[in-house]
Amino acid sequence: MVALIVLVYVKWLHVNPTTAAVTFLLAILTVAAAWGLRFAIPMSLAAALCFNFFFLPPVGTLTIADTQNWVALFAFFFTSIIASNLSERARRQTAEANRRRQDVERLYVFGQQLLVADNIVELLKSVPGFVAETFGATHAALYVTSKDQIYRSDPARQEIPADDLRDAASRGETIINHERRLAVAPLRMGIRTVGAFAVSGDLPSRETLEAVGSLVATAVERARAVEKLAHTEASRESERLRTALLDSVTHEFRTPLTAIKASVTTLRGDAKLNAEQEQDLLAVIDEESDRLNRLVGEAVEMSQLDAHEVKLDLGAHQIREAIDAALAESKHIAATHPIQVRLPDQLPPAQLDVAWIKKVLQHLLENACKYSPAGSPIFISSEVRAGQLITSVADRGAGIDDLERSMIFDKFYRGQSQRFRVQGTGMGLAIVKAIVEAHSGRIEVTSQLGQGSVFSFALPLAAV
Repeated sequence: MVALIVLVYVKWLHVNPTTAAVTFLLAILTVAAAWGLRFAIPMSLAAALCFNFFFLPPVGTLTIADTQNWVALFAFFFTSIIASNLSERARRQTAEANRRRQDVERLYVFGQQLLVADNIVELLKSVPGFVAETFGATHAALYVTSKDQIYRSDPARQEIPADDLRDAASRGETIINHERRLAVAPLRMGIRTVGAFAVSGDLPSRETLEAVGSLVATAVERARAVEKLAHTEASRESERLRTALLDSVTHEFRTPLTAIKASVTTLRGDAKLNAEQEQDLLAVIDEESDRLNRLVGEAVEMSQLDAHEVKLDLGAHQIREAIDAALAESKHIAATHPIQVRLPDQLPPAQLDVAWIKKVLQHLLENACKYSPAGSPIFISSEVRAGQLITSVADRGAGIDDLERSMIFDKFYRGQSQRFRVQGTGMGLAIVKAIVEAHSGRIEVTSQLGQGSVFSFALPLAAV
């Protein structure tokens, strides 16, 4: 660049010394900004010599006749050095600002990743991988004091010693070893240290390491708090369900037990009963015993479904098989409500367990019978929609309002307006939902007040 400037100005343009000096300064500033002082200082020396030789009189010699030219030469040289230094400083500050911006962006991404996991075990296993991926480290490890366990981004690699992690956790100091390309930092939660983490390979700055340590410590404590809160909520919900179950079962069991006790007491008493009266009392005992058996069966089914202990015998079956089986065991419903089955002539088989889907249909038919006027029809229909078999049970009952539709499949929930008029435990629809979901299906209800309700469940079609 110096040679080019000299060639152009001496051979063709013949500029004055001031123009040459300014041009040299601009060139030196450009080099300092682009490549730094190690190139700008040698260029300043070369430019000063060329400025003296080619532009300051006597031209063509390295001597200077006029004192003013000495001042101009030294002013040019020191100006170029100072300007180069300032340019280099600005370049370093720009590079540092870019590095800090990248660190902030990485910390933001890292913080977002930490917010994903609420399970503390899942979080501890994933943090080393997050650190290695976000900050470009070859390996990362995490040590948690409360568990006394080390989690690594690559379990097969042991290049980060466990003793270094434990020492950093106990001392609470950040250690950076550039020779080993290893950095270890504590996990600080305020003034309390909850563990340590380490990275090897490309090392971030000390400030970034401390920020990562604070983020990880906060995430670990947050996940532990969420886990504790979840356990508390689960215990509270379990207690609520247990209380609801006891209240519901106690109420439902008391009615048939009272009827059975009264009938047995009458039969064993001194009252003179004719044969017809005795048969009536025996029929009451038989019906209420069946009701008790059904209540116990529902409770057992619900517990099995909740514990995922149900083994489904899935196969390709026509929905007609389950509908016919359900109707055969629901003859008492057909006696009070005409049931109409509307199925297309050609329905593809679905992937289902006939015995369990029969229970689904039985519960839906019983619900339709309970919550619709005597003599009103019940409709069963099926169709293929969006690659699934949709089966619906519709009634002409009072309907369900919008608020109750969102809770209708909850365990032990019963409609506000019907709970004292209609017997039940509130487990039927919860059982239906659990069975359908065990088949990888879904169930929903549409309803209009005063017009009735339609319960529809979807099952996957069988592979052809």
